[in-house]
Amino acid sequence: MTNAQRIKMALAYKGMSEAHLARELDTTPSAFNQRLKKDKLTSEELEKIAGILGAEYKAAFVFPDGTQIG
Repeated sequence: MTNAQRIKMALAYKGMSEAHLARELDTTPSAFNQRLKKDKLTSEELEKIAGILGAEYKAAFVFPDGTQIG
C-alpha cells in the first residue's frame, strides 16, 4: 500500500477532505493532489499529516520476532 493510499484511508476515517488537509498543510488542494498522485511525501510531511489527523505516524521495518528497525 502506498503512502497516498494510506492518507486517503485516514482522511476517510476522519471524515476530512483532501482539500481541508491541503489547507491545514498551507498548500493548495491542487498542489497537494499532485504530490499525492506522485506519492512524493517526506517523512516529515507524513508526520505533520498524522498530527493534523490526530494520529501517530510510524515507519519501521518489523520482523516476525517483533524486532523493529526505524
